[in-house]
Amino acid sequence: QVQMVESGGGLVQPGGSLRLSCTAPGFTSYKCGINWFRQAAGKEREWVSQIRTDGTPVYEFAVKGRFTASKDEATDTVYLQINNLTSEDTAMYSCKTYGGAWCVKTRWGQGTQVTVSA
Repeated sequence: QVQMVESGGGLVQPGGSLRLSCTAPGFTSYKCGINWFRQAAGKEREWVSQIRTDGTPVYEFAVKGRFTASKDEATDTVYLQINNLTSEDTAMYSCKTYGGAWCVKTRWGQGTQVTVSA
């Protein structure tokens, strides 16, 4: 089973930007979409964005306009660009494939921590 691998998080000041990456070798070949989630301390995990197999991005209403999802099929990598970060964006960000049988069997990764603080 392939494990998701996230990276790109860090400590950033309010108003700053980050680009998160998520890889899962094979997701393009198996025609998976990718969901992005985040979980703040003490809160439930919430869905924030999706990139579909055709590359169409979808966003949760509250992040629309600040989050941009994209993918590079050549490297089986998806990206989540986050602009104008606020303290409300502080969370562990993770990604997961969805779709057919192969896609649902991938394992969750460690996630990547985003901390927004002055």
